[in-house]
Amino acid sequence: MNSVSTDYTLFLKFFNAYSRSGFKNISPADPLMLDLEEMMEKNNQFFYVADLLQIQILYTSKRSLDMMGVDPEVLNPYHFFQATHPDDLSRLSLGRAQLFKMANDLFLAQKGTALLSTNFRIRNAEGAYSNILVQLYLFYTEVPYKTIFTLKIHTNIDWFKKLTHGYHYYLGNDLNYFRYPDEPLLLTGTMLSDREFEIIRLIEKGCNSEQIADQLFISLHTVNTHRKNILRRTGKTNISDVIYDLLESGVI
Repeated sequence: MNSVSTDYTLFLKFFNAYSRSGFKNISPADPLMLDLEEMMEKNNQFFYVADLLQIQILYTSKRSLDMMGVDPEVLNPYHFFQATHPDDLSRLSLGRAQLFKMANDLFLAQKGTALLSTNFRIRNAEGAYSNILVQLYLFYTEVPYKTIFTLKIHTNIDWFKKLTHGYHYYLGNDLNYFRYPDEPLLLTGTMLSDREFEIIRLIEKGCNSEQIADQLFISLHTVNTHRKNILRRTGKTNISDVIYDLLESGVI
């Protein structure tokens, strides 16, 4: 991995400089923006800032073109649904629902910040899928009007081979997780394989082990082995507790 910039204080400076204007009239020639774009290049990242109540992207950094093949001037939420791997689309939809619930909670409280962090496989500008960490920082504001702004950072994490299968997930307000991804951050959350998630989804739908074996064309012994591994990885004593936690966090 190339040398990266792990200091996210530039984003705080960005908030301070432009949030009071609603992130309008951002000049690409502003030294702050030049520094941010340089950091995005080093880190293999891009970001956008949006108004969640108006469901409007207000500003997108330049590298959306390099990473997704989409010009920053036209980027919109549809592009993410279009580019996300089919096997990750259900998780994307659940994450989106969780995001708007968080925004609603902040707006009702009239204060606060929150953070949602996970990873998806997203099609890149060359048409192949890359593993992308998505970090969404939400904050309530009354200036220039009452709303919830979000900063969404996309980071290519293909270098982190331990996430070839399974997902990182964090939902909360501990801003220590708002940083350039390192191994401890990426290993946060439920680390289950694609097959284990598939089995959990079928259990949640009411399938028993025999039905799961038939649907996935695997042996009953293999299904039961996966069930034991799920409990071992999550530290739970029964699958219903695992499903409850995953539903609460928006992972399934």
